[in-house]
Amino acid sequence: MKKSLKSHFPIIRSKEEVRLIIRRNLRLEELFQSWTAGQQEEFLDFCSGNRGVKILYDSFFKEILNPENAPERLNELLSLILRQQVKILQVLPNDSTRIADESSLVIMDIVVELEDHSIANVEVQKIGYKFSGQRSACYSADLLLRQYKRVHGERGRAFSYRNIHKVYTIVFFEQSPESFRRFKEECIHHFTQVSDTGAEIELLQEFCYVCLDIFRDLLHNKGIRNKLDAWLTFLSVDDPEAIEALLDQYPEFGKLYQEIYELCRNVERVMGMFSEELRELDRNTVQLMIDEMQEEIDALKKEREEEVNRKDEKISEQEQEIAELKKKLAMYENASESSKE
Repeated sequence: MKKSLKSHFPIIRSKEEVRLIIRRNLRLEELFQSWTAGQQEEFLDFCSGNRGVKILYDSFFKEILNPENAPERLNELLSLILRQQVKILQVLPNDSTRIADESSLVIMDIVVELEDHSIANVEVQKIGYKFSGQRSACYSADLLLRQYKRVHGERGRAFSYRNIHKVYTIVFFEQSPESFRRFKEECIHHFTQVSDTGAEIELLQEFCYVCLDIFRDLLHNKGIRNKLDAWLTFLSVDDPEAIEALLDQYPEFGKLYQEIYELCRNVERVMGMFSEELRELDRNTVQLMIDEMQEEIDALKKEREEEVNRKDEKISEQEQEIAELKKKLAMYENASESSKE
């Protein structure tokens, strides 16, 4: 029999109960029928506790880890990831002038100012191989620029560059980029700017990449070893047995799951949240296909240019060979004429 989380959270409804609520509401039924069979099954599974909710869905993440409602949760997660005690001072609005391109495969981002006035940007990437170092650098530069404009505006003539503080770009990958996949024993990578001579200067940009697919492999082999593992399990695992193991070791996560399943009792709201995730994933899938097709076109163009260049080089070589042969022929003809005389 399939394991269910209902024994831990009695408020969870059965699949049949959820399905009945949907059938009784024409608008919800139409929305439900607009989903694929796999999407319908996924929705019913997490509402009924047969699977855990995918916490990294934008709506669920912001509901449970909203720094405005429960800052202590994100405080703890960021402290563990950044390896230093941090405290959120305020949540910063997403700037409409943000550098990040609109076709990005980012599905969630939270920007917070910490107690020491540094800024942290938390991102989730569904498809890691589309998230380049160049994009990270642009996100980080965007944070610095936003901070500069805000602080300069607040301080006016009293502004000093010493008023600008660190910016952290923290990216969660559901599927890690190839550059990280060969590090099978490491699921978190920290990057800072350092000198090749050992000289020290306060540069402000730091990056942290969390590879959740690699973490799940480590979890399977080594289990939950510490509180950071517990958080990463909460964020990335939807298997009921793994969730039970998390609750056995760290029962405080039960409160977070309780909130999730209380949310799932509002079927209309959670269907809207799930539908929004599906729309975002569809949009990103289309964009991914466009990106891949463009890459294929670019590769074909490059291949054609290289082929043309090779042909040009071959023609040039042939013309050179012909010129050499003509030169030798002229020499032989001259020699032949001389021998006749």
